[in-house]
Amino acid sequence: MSSEANVQLLKDAYRRWGDSKGASVDFWFDSVIGPKIKFGSIPRGAVPLAFATDYDDRTELRGYFDALLSNWTMEYFTMDEYVAQGDVVVARGSCKWINKQTLKPAETPKIDFWRFKDGKVIEFYEYFDTACAAAAATP
Repeated sequence: MSSEANVQLLKDAYRRWGDSKGASVDFWFDSVIGPKIKFGSIPRGAVPLAFATDYDDRTELRGYFDALLSNWTMEYFTMDEYVAQGDVVVARGSCKWINKQTLKPAETPKIDFWRFKDGKVIEFYEYFDTACAAAAATP
């Protein structure tokens, strides 16, 4: 797939993610994530964001989404800018989540790095304000 096709796929996936308030996990697994994925998150599993860590297995990666959606409620999630070069796409935007236990908000800029192979994602890394998210998750 071309860089433009990769961007279009991500735009559609992010639109579904934001519109559904996170209920589109199956779309990500069915249409975006490849059979093998290297997934990382800037907290690297630090408490209280233990789910936001490294994964290299699709089945285990489901745990990331399960933990995210069971502990947080999405207020909004938007990606406004995409930069693509070859098999890489970087998306930039912002999001706001409410922690279900503390009821504290976490509103943060968001940058996601994506690497594609044969039209599917094989590598992902997310960057966000971890201090803000950790504070929202701490009673």
